[in-house]
Amino acid sequence: MNKPAVFLSAIAGAVVVLMTSCGKDPNDPGKEYMPDMYRSPSYEVYSSNPNFPDSLTMQAPVKGTIPRGYEFFEYPSSNEGYEAAGRDVKNPLALTDENMKEGERLYGIYCTHCHGESGAGDGNLVKIGKFPPPPSYSSAPSSRGGLMKDLSDGKIYHTITYGINLMGPHASQISPADRWKIVMHVHKLQGQVSGAAAGDSTSAAVKDSSNATAMAK
Repeated sequence: MNKPAVFLSAIAGAVVVLMTSCGKDPNDPGKEYMPDMYRSPSYEVYSSNPNFPDSLTMQAPVKGTIPRGYEFFEYPSSNEGYEAAGRDVKNPLALTDENMKEGERLYGIYCTHCHGESGAGDGNLVKIGKFPPPPSYSSAPSSRGGLMKDLSDGKIYHTITYGINLMGPHASQISPADRWKIVMHVHKLQGQVSGAAAGDSTSAAVKDSSNATAMAK
């Protein structure tokens, strides 16, 4: 077949395809080549799905997958984990004005509705009777022993992560770094933080309440 014949055959084929792909019915989409490439079929999140062996549309993450930015906290949600965290875990962030101010801001978002602005357990939800007051950071005993004002970095971080009693876990809401900033502000409400950071991570100090108690005796 010579070139003119091939050219005419191609034109004739294109005309046939064009004519069969279009119609007078405005609701008829006509013919499409591989329509799924243009409009992939979608599945509702909880609907069955024949494309997976378990017939589920919403698939679980691959085993061992961790979220971006995830930081593993090796201390379990138990009294033993709480005590171990209180003994071993220290705040990795520098005690600066910037971190303190951000900790205060985050505390205002996540904590004041129950604990109150001053940490006295008089937040708005407590005032309207929705929840009983949590213990004051500066003057009340902890439900897990000891005084609230003596809670260490690790114990506060553990409690924010896992929750306790009526307080739910906040690990899914607050990033690890932001939890540590809240810890700093809680120390301020406890009365453990003395001095001002003034932009210098070494000029702010955290009181050792156990030493202070021993010196007072």
